[in-house]
Amino acid sequence: MGYELVSSSSPRLAGSPLTGATKCIIAGVAAAVAAAVAPVANAGIELGEGLSVTGFVDMSYSSNSNDGAPGAFGIDQVETDFLYAGSNGVSAQVDIEYGEDASDISGADDTFVEQAFITKKFNDQFSMKVGRFLSYSGWETEEPTGLFQYSGVGYAKYFYGYYQQGVSATYNGGKFALMGSLVNDVFGYTPGGPVESSTKDMGYELGVAIMPVEGLTAKLFYMSDKKTDRDVFNLWASYAMGGFTFAAEYNDGDFSAAGKGDGFLLMGNYASGPWGVTLRYHDWDIENGLGTSIDKVTGFTLSPSYKVGKNLLLVAEYRKDNVKAGGGDSNTFALEALFTF
Repeated sequence: MGYELVSSSSPRLAGSPLTGATKCIIAGVAAAVAAAVAPVANAGIELGEGLSVTGFVDMSYSSNSNDGAPGAFGIDQVETDFLYAGSNGVSAQVDIEYGEDASDISGADDTFVEQAFITKKFNDQFSMKVGRFLSYSGWETEEPTGLFQYSGVGYAKYFYGYYQQGVSATYNGGKFALMGSLVNDVFGYTPGGPVESSTKDMGYELGVAIMPVEGLTAKLFYMSDKKTDRDVFNLWASYAMGGFTFAAEYNDGDFSAAGKGDGFLLMGNYASGPWGVTLRYHDWDIENGLGTSIDKVTGFTLSPSYKVGKNLLLVAEYRKDNVKAGGGDSNTFALEALFTF
């Protein structure tokens, strides 16, 4: 679901309570907002001239009171990111992820290259990158280090772009930014990383961001992909002031013959010293080609957190989902320990 001015999903960018390097650039007002709400430091470890490493270890316990199954505990994800700052504005980043292989019914672990890209910064405003990288779209981040609570809302698979392979460019004018990507597949991420290499029927992602005053960020993305025959608009805005951060997001997707869908979330977070608490409301409805709802959910999340030193964050969560189509209602409890370095 990175850290880049023009990324949310990013920020995902700007929605990040933890600093990190899932994406490559933190700049301007967006960086100030992220730092203001960051409960855990993640500055990286210097290995040598221009070379540093950063990452995290994420573990959790969760249980669902409605499925009758015992609670689950384990390591959710371990990631190590290598960053190299070369000369003449050229840099590189490689992210290695270790976690459960969702495609393996045995639950076996999997290690793969999540991101690998080279960036050329032409000046303070314009840069380009090529390789495998995370989509700019979406308020909620793909990594746990970018979330204000334990769980993602759950509709990212319909509305967010994922890890992509191609070329991307960004322009940051301070209070205004533009971004665009031309990729093999916008939405085709699978467990183990993006696998699409064909340049036939490529997809693209376009975005615009405004940061008119300190603490306020708004971003609009349009994503189109011929391979999956999907067009999506993603719009989100956030405002941080004092210890408060507020965010709202709206998504609209046209899945051609497969159907359509929309969804939104509202989120508020308050942090004071080592303590924080997040309240989130979510709502989405996905229809098939016949106009029948196949995934329709409303719910809320309450998630307090506590920072233990600079590198360890403890998160608790209660989540209630009212599933009107596609499954039964659920009440989920979770405890998470997230260590960053």
